[in-house]
Amino acid sequence: MKNKDVTLLLEKYYNGETSEEEESILKEYFRNENIPEIFREDQEIFAFYSKKQTIPEPSQGFDERLITAIDDEDYSVRKRGMRKIFITIAGIAAGLLILTGTWFFFMQNTGPKDTFSDPGIAYIEAMKVLHDVSYRLNIGVRALEPVGKLHEITERSLNTINRSTEKIEKNIGTLDQYIKVLENIDNLSKQ
Repeated sequence: MKNKDVTLLLEKYYNGETSEEEESILKEYFRNENIPEIFREDQEIFAFYSKKQTIPEPSQGFDERLITAIDDEDYSVRKRGMRKIFITIAGIAAGLLILTGTWFFFMQNTGPKDTFSDPGIAYIEAMKVLHDVSYRLNIGVRALEPVGKLHEITERSLNTINRSTEKIEKNIGTLDQYIKVLENIDNLSKQ
């Protein structure tokens, strides 16, 4: 069969003007392996329809599930934006907390009060100062505990986002397949 004849028959087929005999001719033609490159896509379509006797209809509720999936994706994008803002604000707050703690630490009792001629008194005073330093360091460390909690929360949030992203990517792949099938069906119905 000549390419010109096949093109004319395909045009009639996609316009819905072929008879059953002409459709049988096309089906028979596309069963062959030696098909010109320009008809490869049509061959795939006929191979699909030869396996399936009827065109499958979308399952019940398909439109609602598709719209829900799109809405969920929009919501997750907005949610990620809010998380970025939260992480930025938390980082700024942690930095201010560190600066404030450092300022208070260095501004109170920073210099030596007196020098001692008696080593025993100097030792006792040194122990008081070291105890005071230890106490203040512990307070500073306790003040930074919320920063550690923020880090843990951030890690958990990022892990959750990564898992959600993987699920969404899987669903998008499936969604892309559905869209391609729907586009093919739409293209076939338009022709």
